[in-house]
Amino acid sequence: MNVFDYLFAESRSLNKDFVTGPNQTISYRQIYRNSLIFASFLRSRIGDNQNVVLAGSNSVFIITAYLGILKSGNVCVPIDPSIESENLEFILRSTECQCIVYSDQFNKKLTDSVFTRIGEERFDKILTDSKLELDNYSEGFDQNRIAEIIYTSGSTGIPKGVMISHRNIISNTSSIVQYLKLDSSDVMGVVLPFHYCYGLSLLHTHLKVGGSIVLINNFIFLASVIKNLNTFKCTGFAGVPSHFQILLKKSETFKQTKFPHLKYVTQAGGKLHNNFIEEFITNFPAINFFVMYGQTEATARLSYLPPDRLKAKMGSIGKSIPGVFLKVLDEKGNAVKNGDLGEIAAKGDNIMIGYYKDTEGTKLVLKNGWLLTGDLGRIDEDGFIFLESRKKEIIKVGGKRVSPKEIEEVILSVSEVIDCTITGISDELLGEAIKAHIVLNKNFEKEQIKYKILRRCHENLQIHKIPQIITFEKLMKVSSTGKKVKYRSES
Repeated sequence: MNVFDYLFAESRSLNKDFVTGPNQTISYRQIYRNSLIFASFLRSRIGDNQNVVLAGSNSVFIITAYLGILKSGNVCVPIDPSIESENLEFILRSTECQCIVYSDQFNKKLTDSVFTRIGEERFDKILTDSKLELDNYSEGFDQNRIAEIIYTSGSTGIPKGVMISHRNIISNTSSIVQYLKLDSSDVMGVVLPFHYCYGLSLLHTHLKVGGSIVLINNFIFLASVIKNLNTFKCTGFAGVPSHFQILLKKSETFKQTKFPHLKYVTQAGGKLHNNFIEEFITNFPAINFFVMYGQTEATARLSYLPPDRLKAKMGSIGKSIPGVFLKVLDEKGNAVKNGDLGEIAAKGDNIMIGYYKDTEGTKLVLKNGWLLTGDLGRIDEDGFIFLESRKKEIIKVGGKRVSPKEIEEVILSVSEVIDCTITGISDELLGEAIKAHIVLNKNFEKEQIKYKILRRCHENLQIHKIPQIITFEKLMKVSSTGKKVKYRSES
């Protein structure tokens, strides 16, 4: 089954708005028809099984184009519209892209190799072309075909293309709908971009259940975000750690605002430290807080922590979502004992086909049907998994392994600190020493805060885990997805 048919199986004729919000609206019926028209255009112009790059910020145009690409049997390659020219050229070249669909703010220079270029003006003309015949293209569609290639930054700096099939999206969407108990009454406030798998999962799940999404594209205007959540009666909000850190620490009104319609929030895209979770649930006890864990290689989601276990299992990423199996492995590939450190591995119909044109890279992470996530964790006696660190983030101080997250957690308990990133730096004596990059909430006296931070560290950490160097940064560095940009270890 084509994932397009799966998503619209019950909702294609609905008259209600799928997209609502301050700037754009469109009904299910209209977006379904427009997507079919664009699918028909692509079939007539480029055929199928071609890689189609899609560049643009969240909009009705981008959603319609995305769905049309999937329906046409072509492969969607969603990219950040602000992508660096070098990375864009790499993606266009490696995917042999001959068709790109882009919004008005995408102003990168394209090579002559891209023959079919569709901007918003041309897209609108396509939708009004009465000569196009609508065809469902449903006969005998193989759901194991690639639906999209999502590029992530690789450890070598070269982007990795994660190949996601129609089956992968169907499986993950079904699982998320099940554990979040989504239905047609759900209205999701969307600040996550659709070139990010977490953002796409919001699009997929709410389409499937006949719900609605509110496009909130300017997170930097916090007052507007807060207003839109209430004005459009959002029942859900999804964010990465920086979103919650900024709302809790930078907004003057967030914690004082009542959200009568907001039933739940979800958090993924990295670890949100316990201090922020505790602060959120203290201020909003009636809103369910879902901690979630996933990877692009898993379509989006792998595990979740039910809100009713949040306090008892604080710091855990929970258990596997429906249809997914998780285990923690030692270096030989054997399951570790409860409490022992190992690499988290996952299996399920949501696991990627592999990395695009990278057989060796695929073999390193897909073994015997299991995805090796590269994340280190422990499993407790109740089967809950606790994430420790990325394998490549572990710092070795005098031969002792140190997880940055443990130190960050302690420093973030200092009320003046809004963000902390721990990195390792080269040290002749210890091999690596610890450096803390600190972002403060306001303009405090740095020497006083430094003293307070070191005192907190001495009270809660072993001596080899205390930062040797503390620097203060003006702003938290975040990517277009809202995820924190890590400082590189220094040699």
